[in-house]
Amino acid sequence: MQLTNFTDFGLRALIYLASLPKGELTSITVVTETFDVSRNHMVKIINKLGQEGFIKTVRGKNGGICLGRPADQIIIGEVIRSIEPFNIVNCAPEFCHITPACRLKTALAKAKQAFLDELDQHTIQDMLTENNELLILLKRV
Repeated sequence: MQLTNFTDFGLRALIYLASLPKGELTSITVVTETFDVSRNHMVKIINKLGQEGFIKTVRGKNGGICLGRPADQIIIGEVIRSIEPFNIVNCAPEFCHITPACRLKTALAKAKQAFLDELDQHTIQDMLTENNELLILLKRV
């Protein structure tokens, strides 16, 4: 399964924010530059993650963004369910004439569930724990 770039960069942003010292704010610009992604795209991602409660935004002169809850409470499967449009195949009868007899949709639904079940076992904190190489790449060591 391939996640959209939106979800991919959303997870990366959460990992980056989790690498910050507790309570430290950063800017969308810093996150954008860290991952070399369009600022407009990252603004949309941060907005969605904020709406879902994964990111907290602080307005004003000393504002910025940080995690909305502790990294060990942000379950990767939950993040993906919140922001990924998971339509693996289009089984609408007007799109696919074999839909009434097709078993592919059921098999793919089971695969998707297994994928998400695995990701439900991992938190954003798990991506950072004992991972100095990642912290170095994020310039956090």
